[in-house]
Amino acid sequence: MEIEIKNRDDNQLTFIIEGADISLVNALRRISMVEVPTMAIETVEILKNDARIFDEALAHRLGLVPLTTDAESLVLPADCDCDDHCPRCSVSLVLKGKGPKTLYSGDLKSEDPNLKPVLDTIPLVKLKEGEEVEAEAIAQLGVGAEHAKWQPTTSCAYKYYPQITIDADKCEACLNCVEECPRSVLEYDEKKKTIKVVDLENCSLCRTCMKDCQNDAITVDVTEGKFIFHIETDGSLSPTEVLSRASDILAGKADKIITFKEGGS
Repeated sequence: MEIEIKNRDDNQLTFIIEGADISLVNALRRISMVEVPTMAIETVEILKNDARIFDEALAHRLGLVPLTTDAESLVLPADCDCDDHCPRCSVSLVLKGKGPKTLYSGDLKSEDPNLKPVLDTIPLVKLKEGEEVEAEAIAQLGVGAEHAKWQPTTSCAYKYYPQITIDADKCEACLNCVEECPRSVLEYDEKKKTIKVVDLENCSLCRTCMKDCQNDAITVDVTEGKFIFHIETDGSLSPTEVLSRASDILAGKADKIITFKEGGS
């Protein structure tokens, strides 16, 4: 199996994976979305709220604030032996402010410097003159299968690697395919007087070019075993961390199946 990185930054990664089965690629996608643990605010105690927002709405907003995740130093609540929450499975954050002002995610003060909001600019509540808000929030590890707030990915998808073939004997360079392609994958070559593929990996496999070609000169197909994979995270984890942990989880599942097949439990 070969992997070629096409684009990468702090929150996005696009790569080509070749020599893999679609079941493996899809398993990585699903596990990345719903089984990789991240931190999110789970419970909120409102100590004071003069603002014109219900306690429940404020708690909901806090729960959706992406938090940086250090999964190595914490355990899932289900794996902790405490009754409710403790430093082994949770981190406390405090939101406190008095108007007139707007409280942002950056106003959430964490007891752990390794856990903080990914962005400081998410508005939480607007306070008028004299209004006050004070709340204590408890953040815990969780997975996207339980609630979307624990999903580390904002986008995680793959597609087959496209394959476009143009039959030069049939093509009359009428430009219908160039004009109708919604992603500008094709272009007319003035020097050679032919149609050429200029952005193959941007092809969405919609086959609009095929439908508009009266001579059946163009064919769009997929390359078996080759995929373009794109992942974007909310910043709680990097795309590389998500994929690495998803691979570990998938390997653990495979080991269980092998052990079961060999007669283990």
